[in-house]
Formats: sequence, C-alpha cells, structure tokens
Amino acid sequence: MPGFLIQQGATVICIHGGQAMPLVPNPAVTLEGMPSCLLPDPWSVAGCPGIPPTIPPCVMASWVVGTVRVTSYGQPLLVQSSQAICTPTGTPLLPIVTQARVNAT
Repeated sequence: MPGFLIQQGATVICIHGGQAMPLVPNPAVTLEGMPSCLLPDPWSVAGCPGIPPTIPPCVMASWVVGTVRVTSYGQPLLVQSSQAICTPTGTPLLPIVTQARVNAT
C-alpha cells in the first residue's frame, strides 16, 4: 500500500476526533527532522470523546498494515494508507496530515 510515510508529529486522529501519538518513535529514519514510526509500536489516543456516549473512549491503537518493501530495523514503516485498530472500540485511526516528501510501498 503506497503512501507518504508517517512521522512523529503527524496529525493522526481516531474516528471520534481524539489525537493519536506514537509511544515509541523510530529515530533511525527521520522525516523533516522528526522520527518515523514502525508498525509494531503502540500508539496512545488522547481526548477521544467516545461517541455515542455509551461507547468507551479510544485509549490505545495498534497498526495492522504497513509498508511491504521498505523497512527499518527489519520492521515495516507506517504510511498514510496504513490501517490501525483502536482499543477498546475497534475503530480505525485516520492519518490526516503527514510529511509530503517521502513515499514508500
């Protein structure tokens, strides 16, 4: 799945609007001076309102699809077309704004 690589500081939100951030950025590959993000590393979600109110807010997220041909430390990187699942809701993360110079497959 090709797309622009996701870096720490990219705008990534849960489907409810909570801000997602990588817990373990990858300093081996930098994008616009910011560390990149690897597939197996967890993300935290802050400020999720949990809509509708009967649903608990998103707290963490795990990525399930990353790059196929480009890796760092043998691990896939994250791109805009990567897919993630939030817990405990099972909803996706949405990469909104990333760097726009480096594409990967």
